[in-house]
Amino acid sequence: MQQVAMTAPRRDPAPSRISYKIQRLMLRSGFRHFLRVGLPVFAITVALGIVLGDATRREAIALKIAEMRRSIEERPEFMVKLMAIDGASDVVATDIREGLPLEFPMTAFDLDLEEMRAGIAAMDVVDSVDVIVRSGVLQINVVERAPAVVWRSYQEVVLLDASGHRVIPVASRADYPDLPLIAGLGADKHINQALDILSATGPLAGRVRGIERMGERRWDLVLDRSQRILLPEENPIAALERVIALSKAQELLARDLTIIDMRNGHRPTIRIADSAIEELRRIRALK
Repeated sequence: MQQVAMTAPRRDPAPSRISYKIQRLMLRSGFRHFLRVGLPVFAITVALGIVLGDATRREAIALKIAEMRRSIEERPEFMVKLMAIDGASDVVATDIREGLPLEFPMTAFDLDLEEMRAGIAAMDVVDSVDVIVRSGVLQINVVERAPAVVWRSYQEVVLLDASGHRVIPVASRADYPDLPLIAGLGADKHINQALDILSATGPLAGRVRGIERMGERRWDLVLDRSQRILLPEENPIAALERVIALSKAQELLARDLTIIDMRNGHRPTIRIADSAIEELRRIRALK
């Protein structure tokens, strides 16, 4: 009996239906992007939802994170043990310490340096301030405003710097005899001009008692012996130099005068003291 050789069935090289669909999907960029990004994000989201869905588990995670953060913040290299203030007077330094009620030691992460700097900079006497943490020390470097004049306003007596900024109030003008005295409404807005006029007094500097802003427009220079020089609104220094020249040539200010009015440069006027007028009348009556 003839034996028929058995041959294996030939393998169909065509892909299966599922394999074909998968290959077609892989040709799409959106599907490939979903596999690379979307699927991992989805898986992570689902996992987080399962983990954080339980309140007890959430609290445990929060406590663990807080514990880890605190352990880092309280490391020795992050601890601040004291505060140092440089450049400030004793009074200002005391005010700064009272305004920053800090309890040391404390971690540097609990310090809001910008808020502290803004609070100190808001003080009238402070011109600029730097606040930094260095080697466990809260370092505060202060530059105070330099008082330039004593300003007597209607409300109080205060020190002003050369820009007219308020420094500190004072109890009495006599506490600062080395600083010039200015007065009058709006005088604080024209400090530079007042200082220029005072610098131009020259030989009269020893007799100057102060300078007063009149009508928020011009200055009166106040001298001893109740004498006053009324300066014009425009070119007050030139008018003052003219008075000084007249005083040198004719000893004008050595006479018994109360006012030298230079507001009208073409017609300066003077006012004689009442005592001088009475003496003149007495002399005339004797003739």
